[in-house]
Amino acid sequence: MDRTERVHVERPDAEGPVAATDESPAAAPHEPAPADAQEPPQGPPAPEDESCTGGAGGNEKADGEAEAASHPWRRRIKRTVLALILALLLPTLAAETALRVNYTGDPAAGTYTRNKDAIWLGHAWIDGRKTDADVTALADRFQGTGIRDVYVHAGPLEHNGTLPKSAYPKASWLITTLHRRAPRLRVQAWLGDVLATESPTGMRLERPATRAAVVASTRRILATGFDGVHFDLEPLHSGDRNYLALLDSLHSVTRAHHALLSVAAHQIDPLPGFHSFWGTVAGHPKWWSQRFFGQVARRVDQIAVMSYDTMQPLQSLYGGYVAQQTSLALEATPKSTDLLMGLPFYHENRFGHWNHAETVPAAVRGARLGLSRTDASRANFGVALYVDFAATEADWRAYREGWVG
Repeated sequence: MDRTERVHVERPDAEGPVAATDESPAAAPHEPAPADAQEPPQGPPAPEDESCTGGAGGNEKADGEAEAASHPWRRRIKRTVLALILALLLPTLAAETALRVNYTGDPAAGTYTRNKDAIWLGHAWIDGRKTDADVTALADRFQGTGIRDVYVHAGPLEHNGTLPKSAYPKASWLITTLHRRAPRLRVQAWLGDVLATESPTGMRLERPATRAAVVASTRRILATGFDGVHFDLEPLHSGDRNYLALLDSLHSVTRAHHALLSVAAHQIDPLPGFHSFWGTVAGHPKWWSQRFFGQVARRVDQIAVMSYDTMQPLQSLYGGYVAQQTSLALEATPKSTDLLMGLPFYHENRFGHWNHAETVPAAVRGARLGLSRTDASRANFGVALYVDFAATEADWRAYREGWVG
């Protein structure tokens, strides 16, 4: 997602090749002749058969043993490569098996919408491309669902933290019209930017002036009438203290305006410390530790997990992954904070996202299973739909049938 309209990171899981095995039948064992057997008469030496002796009179077995003896490092390299392949392949197979098992069973009764759901809306809603009729149709679409919050793309922020007013010229119109058509909806400004954590360009949260500019931009956009602000800054590495400091400052502003502070969150380590491992291997530590996720969740009113772009190849594995992420997030999120699990309302086939696997039904079932196993009665829980302009009727139907009930 640019999450300035999609700054997602991929989840490359590499699997090494498996060496083929030669399973041809072994030759029959040679039985030595009895010790007292009479030797046959000696005749002239038989001519050498090159097809059996390895070319011009050489012995292939002897040559091979000699070569191996002279180059023992080759055998060591082969063994090392095989060990590395197994070291990568076996944990991957074990993890995928665990995800498949995690997708089994039935969700608990009553694990349906708590009317805390949200949806991300594209920039077209506030730049003049939409009309009153579009807003009416949108409000009608939300009728009978659990959608309470809409995150309207109002950025992106500049790298220095500023936000020109020209970025959201029709914001007041949208807020007023939506409130009139659907009074229970809360309209939040979706702000984001690319961080300079893995490239030389982007926003630098380590600069106090940049963080101060983000806070000032938030104060100004709330004055437009938004009910809250939703931040999506990526790629954001686990343990970033500057991000936590920014959230503390932002929450002071949103409280003063009686507004919501919401964030889009990275996924949680599927294995302890996995973000550190992947950062070393791939230079991109996509995941957050569960501890850091909890630190973020305690500083905001809502946290929406971007539980897609997982590289899982099957619906059952993707659903099991969402179930795992839901459980991990519930454990780390205080009950006072709204926890939302993202649903993939978009359709792409690319590295990191398989459209046939990452489906709304699989995500909904996974979220319900995780909720059932961890905290089935959690009130402040929902799903977040990404994104309106890519959604199909099948996506909406799956959301209604699987989650709204």
